[in-house]
Amino acid sequence: MTVGSGRRRRNVLLGVLAVMVAFAVPVLTLPALPELSWAPAALGLLPWILGKYVLCPLRWHALSESGQTRRWHIRAYAEAELCGLLTPGHVGADAWRVRRLIRTGMTTPDAAAEAGLDRFVGALGLVAFVGVSAVAFPLTMVLTAVALAGVAVLLAVLIGRRHPRLVPHRKLPGRRAVAFGIALSVAYQLSICLLLLGAVAATGHTLGPAAVLGAFGASQLAGAVPGPHGASPRDGALVVALAGLGLPWPAALGAVALKATLAWLPALLLGGASLLAARRLAARHHGHVAHV
Repeated sequence: MTVGSGRRRRNVLLGVLAVMVAFAVPVLTLPALPELSWAPAALGLLPWILGKYVLCPLRWHALSESGQTRRWHIRAYAEAELCGLLTPGHVGADAWRVRRLIRTGMTTPDAAAEAGLDRFVGALGLVAFVGVSAVAFPLTMVLTAVALAGVAVLLAVLIGRRHPRLVPHRKLPGRRAVAFGIALSVAYQLSICLLLLGAVAATGHTLGPAAVLGAFGASQLAGAVPGPHGASPRDGALVVALAGLGLPWPAALGAVALKATLAWLPALLLGGASLLAARRLAARHHGHVAHV
């Protein structure tokens, strides 16, 4: 067995384990609920699909230097989200986006920098949204974030001096593009809260929008720790936050599990369809070249 094949097998096993954990949580949680209505969850899912699969790709397009169309970014983002759900910590999403950017002719450092830049602007939108929801960041977390950012800048400078080829050469986006990206990120965070409201209502309980905003904002503080989709520290923190608002534990677990489960539907439909279409197009191209 070669090193590459062993690594691929290990990645596949990790992906299968992540999917099993993600599906085990709703399978064990949802049947225990005394009441489950899919209509509120479906209503909450619609704005989330718009936020995840339209607003987020538009943010990426606004920051991108790939020269690709909005449609290309929407398709690539949908594919990346499916890959992200199949990998712990959602790491597969950025890896797939970097791969797609490289195929357009972009260098690897520039592609990685673009994916990181999009994540950074998304994080700024999250901070802005959490600030609006009146959830204060602990001082230790702020200091840690600043320290990590300083270390990242220092490492980038050192690597740039020793290995100039690894330094991205793309320009930083303008202020308007960054402001537009932050606004789209805030709107996307709002769509997550609407999905959460629908998931809570689906369990037969109700919470005020302001309370849900606070619970969601508080749960984001645990988002730095990776984990399988639907069973990550962020999901656990959200369960605790909802229970702290008076929601029964089974309902809190069910709402978070339902929210995570619903995310698979558009990922499989949109991302899967895009991947299948790309494979068929590639097969036709290879067949045409072979005949020529």
